[in-house]
Amino acid sequence: MQLPEAQVAVLKTADSNADRPITEIADEAELKPETATRAAFELEDDGLLSVTERTDTSVELTDEADEYLESGLPELRLYEAALEAGADEEPVPLGKLLGQAGLDGPAVDIALANFARKGYGEVDSGDVSAAPDASADADEELLALESIAAGEPVDDENLLDQLDRRGLVERSDSTIRLVQVTGDGVTALMEGVEAAETVDRLTPELITSGEWESVEFTEYNVEAEAEKPPQGKEHILRQTANRVKDVLVGMGFKEMEGPHVDAQFWINDCLFMPQDHPARTHWDQFDLESPDKIKYLPEDLVANVRSAHLEGVGEDGEGYHSPWEEAVAKSLDLRGHTTSLSMRHLSGHATGDLEPPERYFSVEKVYRNDTLDPTHLLEFFQIEGWVLAEDLSARDLMGTFTEFYEQFGITDLDFKPHYNPYTEPSFELFGTHPETGEVVEVGNSGIFRDEVCRPLGVEADVMAWGLSLERLLMLMYGFEDIRDVHGTLCDLELLRDVEVVY
Repeated sequence: MQLPEAQVAVLKTADSNADRPITEIADEAELKPETATRAAFELEDDGLLSVTERTDTSVELTDEADEYLESGLPELRLYEAALEAGADEEPVPLGKLLGQAGLDGPAVDIALANFARKGYGEVDSGDVSAAPDASADADEELLALESIAAGEPVDDENLLDQLDRRGLVERSDSTIRLVQVTGDGVTALMEGVEAAETVDRLTPELITSGEWESVEFTEYNVEAEAEKPPQGKEHILRQTANRVKDVLVGMGFKEMEGPHVDAQFWINDCLFMPQDHPARTHWDQFDLESPDKIKYLPEDLVANVRSAHLEGVGEDGEGYHSPWEEAVAKSLDLRGHTTSLSMRHLSGHATGDLEPPERYFSVEKVYRNDTLDPTHLLEFFQIEGWVLAEDLSARDLMGTFTEFYEQFGITDLDFKPHYNPYTEPSFELFGTHPETGEVVEVGNSGIFRDEVCRPLGVEADVMAWGLSLERLLMLMYGFEDIRDVHGTLCDLELLRDVEVVY
């Protein structure tokens, strides 16, 4: 039997009694991996070779894990310091133990989060009690890290999941192709297999010499499976953002754009958020050190907004009875919501005076000092929108949401009454996660109060909303953790393989 040279090399190198990785076959046969893979699939089509796949998971330690192997897990260092200080007999102040254990910064939170979880003791009102009989020497997580560092396997998936959640290991899957000679392949080898004198590519020399007319070219199986080279594509979040824009434009909205860094005046003060509101502290938003204030604010608008905060709007308005300082209003922050764009547009400082009816939207990034979890990030995309018109009601707002979400196949919206300083009535939107059945908050909305509209010079009604693009993505695709698709921990294979929902 005559076969192309690469097929002969692969067939003779493969084993009839055991599966062998195609990469190993390629090395031994002195072939490129892609050449050996193509030859293996061609031999499989002829029934001479079987090709199977196996998924191998590799586990590697992160830099943080390497540091802990050298200095010790934070919770173990806290436990050892507690025992030395006699915390197994009577409680010891936490501050004393942290210095003794050499713990500061993020390591403190890590130690406290895992100290009680592992049964090493308790922390109550700033005092630490240590369990005298805890098995610190047999800490499963530390032993697992030591095993991985030594190249030994760790078979406990729950333990690996915990290490993964702590950011101490990185797991990656790889597909291994295995080949084995079939019975027909063994028969062919026994009867004799030799390389056919064929040419597998057309070269300039063959063309200029005219030999291409007489040589025999190798047949190619264009249907054979081949390696898929990694390639870039538009991120699923960006695809969804573009689709949201298309839907809103189709509903008659115009797009807004504006600065990511803005004065608190546009971000919060125009929105009738009191300057002593907890959400305006550095715990919830990011302020800039340099530059630290905006150069210009319109004086007439500043006066109107100050009056609304201090005195209220209308005969029954009272304001907040709390301090309002222009210096605070001028300070610069990363915007915590894109309503700053709405304030600039409604006041006429972005587009000029507006006459109802008007519809505007934005799909832009915002920044909040939130705790990271499956539904919260430090930065995310907000779908901002508002309608300026006469005699608007909550029914109009709910109908707009229903029409919008139906475009994405979401029809089970729930509306819950809510309080906002800047809208009345107000309500939150919830959708049901398609995989977990969990009810997920997807946005906040309402009709702007007079204290927001009148200082801006707006006499008509304005209904507005802020929706989360990432949570819309979760409802559309069934993702359970935003971090799988956005940020430094995102799953690249998931992003490459996910199908776009239209």
